[in-house]
Amino acid sequence: MPPLLEVHALEKRFTVGGAWLRGRRRVIRAVDDVSFAIERGEVLGLVGESGCGKSTTGRLILRLVEPSAGSIRFEGRDLLALSPPKLWATRQRMQIVFQDPFASLNPRMRVGGIVAEPLAIYGRGDGAERRRQVAELLEVVGLDAAFAERYPHELSGGQRQRIGIAAALALRPSLIVADEPVSALDVSVQAQVLNLLMELRERFGLTYLFISHDLHVVLHMSDRVAVMYLGEIVEIGPRDALYGDAHHPYTQVLLSAVPVADPTLRRERIVPKGEVASPLAMPSGCRFHPRCPFVFDRCRVERPALRTVGEGHEAACHLY
Repeated sequence: MPPLLEVHALEKRFTVGGAWLRGRRRVIRAVDDVSFAIERGEVLGLVGESGCGKSTTGRLILRLVEPSAGSIRFEGRDLLALSPPKLWATRQRMQIVFQDPFASLNPRMRVGGIVAEPLAIYGRGDGAERRRQVAELLEVVGLDAAFAERYPHELSGGQRQRIGIAAALALRPSLIVADEPVSALDVSVQAQVLNLLMELRERFGLTYLFISHDLHVVLHMSDRVAVMYLGEIVEIGPRDALYGDAHHPYTQVLLSAVPVADPTLRRERIVPKGEVASPLAMPSGCRFHPRCPFVFDRCRVERPALRTVGEGHEAACHLY
């Protein structure tokens, strides 16, 4: 059986500048030659610093943003070749949970209307049936049916995110893009929402693209992890292989910053040099080379390709 989602050579270029800014037009490669696949029922974590292209990748997959190049296959269908009506029908099977639950919920609608809106758009059931499904969905995400009469501003951050999850589940999708789903929440609430996502995965057979800048959370949630830096994937592999035997220096930097639960143990911290390069002035060769502690001459002139470094494990580094 083919993977649920296959992404190949995905690119997104944004053009900035121009005559009205009195400057020449320049191209930002927000996502550059990104390829991966996600099996049915799997959780692929996508991790990297803010601004590396993680969220843009998630939006490209759902065609909320149109790709500049590449291919996206979902359930065997080429999403970029679908007509608007077929794409509209396919979107029932792929949903997103946004980072900021307050910004993603309509403040003028009650919770019941928000959760029922996908059902109404796709003509699922009459009014009574939708109300029944809303009550069921609220129960699934751990909320009482009475929440259907409330407005988003009356809820806590964790409750609002549960509403966003309920709305994403309404059409029974097979793929959910979880875009930093807990980064806007209090630490005490994050674990509850993460556990809920894992319970829903088991209950409904969901597949996740789990996007986060927090490697600790990604390692907890994911079966496999893809590490992104300046628009490209620099390492991808099984969670345990990545955690125990990271190959790319950038992955090693991220892992060295993950807190260790045992206070008697100390992990050697790897501190990279300098700052993240501007997307308007992308480094030649390996994009991490200006900050890499292991840089040598080849890194400065030749861009490394992903190479196999273990079973299902690839890294883009000239050291291997």
